[in-house]
Amino acid sequence: MLLRHGQVTAEGWWAPYSADLPHMMFSLSKSFTSTAIGLAADEGYLSLDDAVISYFPQETPVEIGPNLAAMQIRHLLMMGTGNEQDTTDKMHGSEDGNWVRAFLEAPVEREPGTHFVYNSGATYMLSAILQKVTGQTLLDYLQPRLFEPLGIEGAAWESCPRGINTGGWGLSIKTEDIARFGQLYLQKGVWNGKRILPEAWIEEATSKQISNGDGGDNDWAQGYGYQFWRCRHGVYRGDGAFGQYCIVMPEQDAVLAITSGANDMQAVLNAVWEHLLPATGPDPLSPERDMQQKLDDQLQKLILHPPQQQAKSPLEQTISGKTYQLEENDLQLTSFAVEISGNSADVRFGSHSGDHVIHCGREEWVEGTSRLLQGKETIVLASFTWQKPDTLELCLRFVETPFSITSSIRFNGNELVLNRKFNVSFGPAESPEIRGQRTESD
Repeated sequence: MLLRHGQVTAEGWWAPYSADLPHMMFSLSKSFTSTAIGLAADEGYLSLDDAVISYFPQETPVEIGPNLAAMQIRHLLMMGTGNEQDTTDKMHGSEDGNWVRAFLEAPVEREPGTHFVYNSGATYMLSAILQKVTGQTLLDYLQPRLFEPLGIEGAAWESCPRGINTGGWGLSIKTEDIARFGQLYLQKGVWNGKRILPEAWIEEATSKQISNGDGGDNDWAQGYGYQFWRCRHGVYRGDGAFGQYCIVMPEQDAVLAITSGANDMQAVLNAVWEHLLPATGPDPLSPERDMQQKLDDQLQKLILHPPQQQAKSPLEQTISGKTYQLEENDLQLTSFAVEISGNSADVRFGSHSGDHVIHCGREEWVEGTSRLLQGKETIVLASFTWQKPDTLELCLRFVETPFSITSSIRFNGNELVLNRKFNVSFGPAESPEIRGQRTESD
């Protein structure tokens, strides 16, 4: 969604993705957490100069080093905590679920404010401090102060085992909500004539607070603010893994909001700099209704078709309704079965946590829900086709996330081989192949 001079210039979603679906923000969540800290500072709940350990006397280590003692809220905001490594893994690994204590026990090797390390644990600590001083979760605190004034509805945020919103990730909102947030920052904190955020906070939060590289053509090395990245061309942004962006372009009076599943996030920004920025001149364009209509038509017709190869296979009657026991695997799947009827199929993955049944359309999307991706019910659009007469292909698009999974299942007599590939992934995109054997009862 592109905004210019406060108006929607262009918007489009590739079906089956749509404007009304929330999307995982990943680290774009950080910019919202930062905003909450700015509001809390303005309301007198905290100061950016406050020592982090002052809020958690029961969680601090027995021996407090000088660097930990010197760590302030502003250092959490600028990713300048002094930690040489991201603390998130250490927090996740805490056996008692006390992420605050795990963060405070992590080594602080450097003087805070002198060294940039991208550290999602630091953003979690901002959420923990906010909850400590306000008695509200980050989400509840932002609801009347930010989300309601901007018309953002249905926001959700993941929490740690102790009920603190994760802060550095875990927010889910719609693409338009990102655009509203960016427009608020572009307008220096004013929305519909009412001040929502202090202008001084916006200026400070989006300015370079710490160096994170030597610049060049790398938009992850232009400087870092308070949970905002500085970019080339006088631009700043919040962003999240796999292509979630809130790009604010003050010189162009424009905001670009993107939700996607992209492996190369720099390439997306390069496309903005190479194509969009040069086209945003100061003077109004002469009306070209035919071209505008053509663009609108194209944006309305964006679609990602399900894979279409060989619609049917003679194997369908042989495998339909049969259960295959799977060898031990990292995915913790125990069995596979498919029931094909007409142009639909019910695919069943067995696991230690229960069965996952997904309804698929024959070379068409069928909407349902599944716990297969996240362990909780998530909307999935699913289809099936045949790569070859002996190889079934399943395509699953989890449309509230950037993830899609393509699985190929090759049948050979009473055996199968299952391969699975993600479009984007924090780890290997392809899982090791899994072999299965038809159960004797079948």
